[in-house]
Amino acid sequence: MSRRRMVYEGKAKILYEGPEPGTYIQYFKDDATAFNAEKHEIIDGKGVLNNRISEHIMGALNGIGVPTHFIRRVNMREQLIRACEIIPLEVVVRNVAAGSLAKRLGIDEGDALPRPIVEYYYKDDKLGDPMVSEEHILAFNWANQQDLDDMVALALRVNDFLSGLFLGVGIKLVDFKIELGRIWEGDFQRIIIADEISPDSCRLWDVDSGKKFDKDVFRRDLGNLVDAYAEVAKRLGILPESGGAVVAGPKLVKASKKEKGS
Repeated sequence: MSRRRMVYEGKAKILYEGPEPGTYIQYFKDDATAFNAEKHEIIDGKGVLNNRISEHIMGALNGIGVPTHFIRRVNMREQLIRACEIIPLEVVVRNVAAGSLAKRLGIDEGDALPRPIVEYYYKDDKLGDPMVSEEHILAFNWANQQDLDDMVALALRVNDFLSGLFLGVGIKLVDFKIELGRIWEGDFQRIIIADEISPDSCRLWDVDSGKKFDKDVFRRDLGNLVDAYAEVAKRLGILPESGGAVVAGPKLVKASKKEKGS
């Protein structure tokens, strides 16, 4: 069987050529990174959980008419996605003061914001993904005004949906980030949700205790990251309540020099 061609490798995922034109296979790695990859560990089972949680959320968004790149899950670590032109921005929606917002503005972490706040960050690891304004986005042609309007509308709709979804299982959606992409349907361009939506990209706190179920567990050394992500999956009904160890699923195996030369 021929090997799939790798298209791109990021900190948490790998993209391979898909089985059909216009598709990719997205593979979820076990890598956990923070502080622009200055902190890095391999945490067994993380990729499986993010794949399943993102599948659950993306599938639900598709079901309510919010367009995403997700097509279907392939196995425990992989999903089939639509190819799209990624817009070089992260869109962050904040409901509660936390992380960089609390530091920048001197707000106590945990304070509710008067309304959801939308922020933009330019995707560039070498620059540390700096925060940018709409003026920067338009001036540097990363997106046009119609794109921005569509991006904000999608982000706020996702926020409404996720807030209700998580609140229903006793979790507060503090903030989240999404990536978006462009696809063309005939002569018409459409903006869709891309990348993933998982505890890697959301801040999720228990409604009653404030316990964190997101990547801050890794950033701040607050406990076992897989246990935190598994709790989210259990509450969403993805894992059984009595479920023990997370099934690791297939591993990414690097080809040996002999295999590469064969």
